[in-house]
Amino acid sequence: MDEWVLRAIEKWPNVPALFGWLGLNRRGQWLIQDERVTHPRIVDAMSRNYESDAHGRWFFQNGPQRGYVALEYTPLIVRVQADDTLVDHTGRLIESVTALYLDEDSAAVLDTPDGAALVQGADLAWVLERLRDDDGRAEVDDDALATALGAPSGTQTALTLVYGDARLPVHRCNAADMPATLGFVRDPVPREGEISN
Repeated sequence: MDEWVLRAIEKWPNVPALFGWLGLNRRGQWLIQDERVTHPRIVDAMSRNYESDAHGRWFFQNGPQRGYVALEYTPLIVRVQADDTLVDHTGRLIESVTALYLDEDSAAVLDTPDGAALVQGADLAWVLERLRDDDGRAEVDDDALATALGAPSGTQTALTLVYGDARLPVHRCNAADMPATLGFVRDPVPREGEISN
């Protein structure tokens, strides 16, 4: 977080939190009252001061006020860079991944120490190139992929994802089950006793 934000929190520790104003879409774009934020300084400030609380609710810390963010899908959106590294929508490098989750519509979500990260649709080819079947073949054929996508939500598939030197498990998880499975809240609301606007 920015130093000025930390100083503001210290100076005004009990500012009510804001709910229902901020959002993040599947493309990694910030929203204020459903309108896309385009001003570069505001986008940068939101990206630098974006974190989660102990309850899995993600927020933008705007000075002393915490603005909770409604998520269209996951708290992080990942893009594949030209050098094959992964960077989330805030500009942070994704340094490690523990698993891949596929939903019923073939969306791919990486489980990372920083949070659940949806692979942006344009980068799904990166995922497909790294999937291996139980025989370890270089490419997963259509039948193996269809079998994995047809598995019930909450099951581990026979596929693995090659990420660096690791072979990571691939799970099937319905979109509606992602928040509970990966520990985040899509539509944050005040908890009992919280002060909010």
